[in-house]
Amino acid sequence: MPVDRLHLLIPFALPSAAVASTALAGLNTPALDKLVARASAGETVIGEDFQRTLPHERWVAKQFGVTGAANTSAAADEAPLAPYMLLADGGSPGDTAWACVQPVHVRIAHDHLVLIDPAALDLADADAATLYAAAKPLIEELGVQVIAPTPYRWYLASDTFGMLTGASPLRASGRNIEIWLPHEAGSGKRSRAWMKVQNEVQMAWHEHPVNEAREARGLPAVNSIWLHAQGTMRPVQSPFAHVRSAAAATRGLALAAGVDVGSAPATFAAFTASASGSTGTGGTGGTGGTTLVELDPFSAPFIEQDWGRWNAAFAALERDWFAPALAALQAGELRALGLTLCGDTGSVDLTITRGDLRKLWRRRVLASLFIE
Repeated sequence: MPVDRLHLLIPFALPSAAVASTALAGLNTPALDKLVARASAGETVIGEDFQRTLPHERWVAKQFGVTGAANTSAAADEAPLAPYMLLADGGSPGDTAWACVQPVHVRIAHDHLVLIDPAALDLADADAATLYAAAKPLIEELGVQVIAPTPYRWYLASDTFGMLTGASPLRASGRNIEIWLPHEAGSGKRSRAWMKVQNEVQMAWHEHPVNEAREARGLPAVNSIWLHAQGTMRPVQSPFAHVRSAAAATRGLALAAGVDVGSAPATFAAFTASASGSTGTGGTGGTGGTTLVELDPFSAPFIEQDWGRWNAAFAALERDWFAPALAALQAGELRALGLTLCGDTGSVDLTITRGDLRKLWRRRVLASLFIE
């Protein structure tokens, strides 16, 4: 049975033009090249150097109606996704203002502090839970509600923190953290309330047995916390009949919209197998409407600027997704394929149908999509 429409959201698939030649070295993606060349271009978002959220976060927020004209109270460059992340993690956001908080490592450089990608911590569940247990009473003593449905993502309930402007950890990772630290919306001033919470946690974790054991194993200490995605839940609507993603924000938006949600399949073949086994009203796949699949093999190598690993991940996507999706379009087994390719500031939307494949070559190539 043909699948109706598939939309692939791929974070960190577009390095900046400055490193494009390095990232593309040796890359062979004939199927993706053909899809890009034949595609109808949708919205291209250039973004700004100092936007505090990531383009794929803003994209999903906009698709579900969290930001944009319908919600003018939300800043244009923000993605207030914490309540939806909490929902995906098993919590009940209600109408409270929530902020997501993650344990992190901040490295001391020569004359500044640098945030390390939280995924690089290799933090065990038990250690994360122990650190949370040490921090929780200190935070609550300051009159702030904190819950941790997962050891790696905490949620703070506070009207004060809900009004702060934070930055996504992956937006700030690898950079001087000074301009990315939370500040008060409108004034741009650092929040004393947040600084006090952060300082209390940092002191509790300094020379903590968990960190001493980590350092003895050559691992970075978990020495700070990072606040981001703050906001209040709003009603949402989904343009997708099915959502497949590992990202808490995307999953939470789908849950809030009441649509079928599940894990991202490993391959296009796995996706079509699950879709064929569904009635289109739930379950593991779905042949009716559009299915959003978020694929994220690029975040870590992009942040680390490990272009060899990034290149290898692209080759795997070519084999497992782009080539079979192209073949399905050509055979009429897939009616339309959407691609949203993101960098760290901007994104590009493309749509390809079977009819597009019969059009003349448009001379658009993958390298031309890289965003300055």
